[in-house]
Amino acid sequence: ARALLPAACFREESLLLLHQPAAGAMDLLGVFFHGATLAFERDDLGKEIMGIAVPGALALMADPLASLVDTAFIGRIGPVEIAAVGVSIVVFNQVTRIAVFPLVSVTTSFVAEEDATSSDRNKDEISGENEHNVSEMDELITHEENNATSGKSSFEIDSSEINTEHKRKKIPSVSTALLLGGVLGLVETLLLVSCAKPILDFMGVKADTGMLNPALQYLVLRSLGAPAVLLSLAMQGVFRGLKDTRTPLYATVAGDAINIVLDPIFMFVFHYGVSGAAVAHVISQYFIAAILLCRLRLQVELLPPNLKHLPIGRFLKNGSLLLARVIAATCCVTLSASMAARLGSTQMAAFQICLQIWLASSLLADGLAFAGQAILASAFARKDHSKAKATASRLLQLGLILGLLLGLLLGVGLHTGSRLFTEDQGVLHHIYVAIPFVALTQPINALAFVFDGVNYGASDFAYAAYSLILVAIVSIAFIVTLANYSGFIGIWIALSIYMCLRMFAGLWRYSEQSTLNFLLLKFIIRTRI
Repeated sequence: ARALLPAACFREESLLLLHQPAAGAMDLLGVFFHGATLAFERDDLGKEIMGIAVPGALALMADPLASLVDTAFIGRIGPVEIAAVGVSIVVFNQVTRIAVFPLVSVTTSFVAEEDATSSDRNKDEISGENEHNVSEMDELITHEENNATSGKSSFEIDSSEINTEHKRKKIPSVSTALLLGGVLGLVETLLLVSCAKPILDFMGVKADTGMLNPALQYLVLRSLGAPAVLLSLAMQGVFRGLKDTRTPLYATVAGDAINIVLDPIFMFVFHYGVSGAAVAHVISQYFIAAILLCRLRLQVELLPPNLKHLPIGRFLKNGSLLLARVIAATCCVTLSASMAARLGSTQMAAFQICLQIWLASSLLADGLAFAGQAILASAFARKDHSKAKATASRLLQLGLILGLLLGLLLGVGLHTGSRLFTEDQGVLHHIYVAIPFVALTQPINALAFVFDGVNYGASDFAYAAYSLILVAIVSIAFIVTLANYSGFIGIWIALSIYMCLRMFAGLWRYSEQSTLNFLLLKFIIRTRI
């Protein structure tokens, strides 16, 4: 009967099985403390998690570091240019994030699921064919002995062809991700090229400020690289699903290195200025896409035998859910920045510095989320619930430890290191006010991101989307109210509430009074048999 059920039923059931419904709150604690002594154990699970998480986090860090070098070069041209390019980068990154985040998240889960099921299926086929292959081996050996004097043997040729064929996997979600990534990239290019001026005008870039021309040049040229950016990120989702985050790391570092080398050449040797910086960035993005495409082609069949086999509908359905989630999260952060800007330039400067540190520290937790998503999606596809539970517990333990370490590091480091960002006493005063919130929320942030990875690994995109939309609605009310009544500190209290609600939304999936829900799920499953 289970074979007749939709895959979604198994994913929902698998997610609930991480928390046994009759055990109550004690089992919730068990999720955190299950195998706690093994948190740093270098067993197979620990190596698998670190093998995905560490390169994944490093790849995320590579781009911001390259952007800092980019900014340093542009800053040598002048303050107007760096301000103009800053606005253009914000526009490009926001549009790209909204377009690509749902695609990458969905791709990782679906590729991991299909890779796991196809690997199991191939093992069954190979074991079933072994007896037949053994019976033919004597005939092949005899044939080779008769042709021993003739150059390269037919056995070598045939085995080479067979090995090449078997190395390349057939995963429909890979072709779907590349198709959607290419289409979204072209749409983004057309949108930004045709609407660059009104978008910049909306962002406050006026012609009389001298910022419009450099901002327009940079945004239009940078948008030409959108197809490469979205294809690269889609392929990164594929590699994460295949549990390979090293290849995207190497490709990203190579592309960023080319960007850093080309920046001064185009900007100062050829005197292209801001346009040179954009061209260098576009070239580096296409270089990254080319590397990833060549590597992916060696592992997976890129062209499907039939377009009807592509799960486009599944991608669009779940991608639209995550799109709503991204928009909800973006609204909270953007509204917070807007409320800080209304308080004045000093408060806004302090807010931006603290916000960037707050967000940058999440990159390490995102690495754990990638690992959890890929491993859990694979475990759920194989119906290996014991590994799923062990993985979820290990990830939550590592996330909590990571958050505590980051909180301690930022709490101490920001007091002494904040002068690296500014010497303005007013800005420093507000940074000191925000430090407790930035530091103390690190464990909460880390757990929230790990819970996201667990939900995505279970393909529980609907819950992830709807829960964050509700969280955003409540958080927006807190942001507006507390910002008006308590000013700068009120904004950080509201952001802390926002992250607490995100974390509790993930926790609720395991701590809810799920006996009734579990029985209801069983009833739904039985009615679908």
